[in-house]
Amino acid sequence: MPSKLARPPATYGHARGSQDAPSNLNLLVDADQGGAEYDVDSMEQRRQMGLAGTIAVVTGESIALGIFLTPAAMAKSLGSPALLASVWCGMGLIAMCGALCYSELAVRFPHAGGEYVYLREGYGGRVAFLYGWMSATVMDPGLAAALAMGSAPYIYSLTGTTTPHGRLWVPSLILIGLGAVNYLGTHMGRRVMATANLLKIGVLLCLVAWAWISGHSSVENVLPLVHRRPGSEPVFAAVAGATVSAFFCFGGWWEAGKIAGEVRNPRRTLPLAFTCGVLIVTVVYLLVSFAFLSVVPLSRIVSNTAFVAQFGQALFGSLGGRVLSGCVLLSVLGGMMALTMAAPRVYYAMARDGAFFSAFGRLHPRFGTPANAVLLQTGLALIVLCFGAFDRILSFIIFSAICFLALSAASLFRLKEPVRRWWYPSAPGVFLLGCIVINFLILMHDPIPALVGLVAVLCGDPIRRFFFSPQLALATTIPEETLS
Repeated sequence: MPSKLARPPATYGHARGSQDAPSNLNLLVDADQGGAEYDVDSMEQRRQMGLAGTIAVVTGESIALGIFLTPAAMAKSLGSPALLASVWCGMGLIAMCGALCYSELAVRFPHAGGEYVYLREGYGGRVAFLYGWMSATVMDPGLAAALAMGSAPYIYSLTGTTTPHGRLWVPSLILIGLGAVNYLGTHMGRRVMATANLLKIGVLLCLVAWAWISGHSSVENVLPLVHRRPGSEPVFAAVAGATVSAFFCFGGWWEAGKIAGEVRNPRRTLPLAFTCGVLIVTVVYLLVSFAFLSVVPLSRIVSNTAFVAQFGQALFGSLGGRVLSGCVLLSVLGGMMALTMAAPRVYYAMARDGAFFSAFGRLHPRFGTPANAVLLQTGLALIVLCFGAFDRILSFIIFSAICFLALSAASLFRLKEPVRRWWYPSAPGVFLLGCIVINFLILMHDPIPALVGLVAVLCGDPIRRFFFSPQLALATTIPEETLS
């Protein structure tokens, strides 16, 4: 074990105005990291993830099932290729501004946990716990269950089998399999996650190229660019709906902050990963959308699923269904791999702070993974899967999740050391405005689920007071000798 331990008077970079006591873990000062502090024998000691793997996390969840289903619905409602491109570019700008904010936060706090850490440093333990409570109980397991269930039909299509009577077996096996990969080793998990996500980007780009090379696409199908087709929705409603859909498509780029404690040379790697990853996502959505429309014109779009079938049939004939199913499956599994790898790091960080049960803050003595946190995430996802209605559950929590996104970016304004970047304060201002607009549109569309979800998140505060009071946090902080 390291020989000399120091307990500093305050957490590095702790924000102005925070009333919570700093983390009471033993910390070691690393002179090579510019005086930053990191936990003894924690995941920060095992920095093995490079730039390619970190970019794969940024793009993983952002390019998933939505890449095939959302562009068709957006194009049909907007009725104009130019409007569609404008929405994608606008959302890319908002995401890039958010990525700049998160890259600065990740560089200042290069530890496992992502938003939990940023909220803790910006607003204290109470707000951070509410985010962790929401993530652990609803958001992460709900997303994993929804993606697993969504991938099952494409597995049946790819294998040519019918839906079995026990329809939960396939999604359950997917969740268990991905959980096992993340449990058995960070090295193996990183390799599988990075390979799947980088491969899917290559496959999507090949799909775009084949649409043009094969001669099945036509520029005439996307012309005129500006003119709206008959049957389009009213402009404001169409743009509002498309903006919300685009935001959800881009969702997940912030996950890279949760694995910051495992990234090599975080000061260089994390800003490049965030910005390059968001740029890749924007370009891929633009290219794929226009490839779709160049093959299947707007006038022939009937529904999302029918559109995918039409595109596959046009490019690959009778094999189109299976080829597109394989592409969709690769995209979804890549997104799930990024999610199931990043999510347990939040519970791990909470437990290390004494804000969660200490068992979830231990690394496996052999595999070096947050094994108990991985088991928790997998188990909760299976429970949500069995209960069903996870899509409805997620609709209750989206509003709160966007609030935490905005609060994380706004924490830049509360840091002791001011931000001195060319993009500050414009980038956080644009990102906060984007989050406010999205939440306003959500409230306009259906306010009840949003408000109910907000109340459910706030219910985490009495749970924190009962189970994780400051006195109990001191007692449950993980001692040095229990860590692998």
